[in-house]
Amino acid sequence: MTGLLHGQRAKFASLAAGILMLAALAAAGVIYIGGDEPSGAPTSSEKQAAVASSRSFVMHEAPQPLPGVTFDDGNGQALTLADFKGRTVLLNIWATWCVPCREEMPTLDALEAELGGPGFEVVALSVDRAGPEVVRKFYEEIGIRHLGLYIDASMQASFDLGAPGLPTTLLIDGEGRELGRLIGPTEWDTREMIAFLKNHPTSN
Repeated sequence: MTGLLHGQRAKFASLAAGILMLAALAAAGVIYIGGDEPSGAPTSSEKQAAVASSRSFVMHEAPQPLPGVTFDDGNGQALTLADFKGRTVLLNIWATWCVPCREEMPTLDALEAELGGPGFEVVALSVDRAGPEVVRKFYEEIGIRHLGLYIDASMQASFDLGAPGLPTTLLIDGEGRELGRLIGPTEWDTREMIAFLKNHPTSN
């Protein structure tokens, strides 16, 4: 009788361990059924995009509305996000005194060179209180050629957008809604990041 109970307990323990393992694999997204990839399986670029997204961006399940924020361009003209309607915007909130911001700026410039156009723009929004001249000088020093100059010397936009620190980057669709955000610096000109920004749907 004792041997039978031990045997049943061993079976139950083995079954429970198997269930826990399957649950862990399912949570990690690594369970595959069947030997072949299903039709419509992600392409190589889409897989790279997923890697970039999982490592960096926190994407929303649905686009989120954003508050109205104002800032100036390099000529002192007041702008809002509505001025970029119809374009996907990568809004990078930064400052010249922020070392990680300075380090990632050339990669943002390279991203704008790669993807910039009527449907996409990197908007590097400086919150330097000293005004546009310090940004212009910094651009010249490191050879920024493709980014526009945008500034919010009041820093109000960063507060209104809930930026917890610098740099903070928002991916915004053509309707002015936030699709996701990335807190901290990254390399914006990698193949994975470019593929992610190209392939991710920008509006719903």
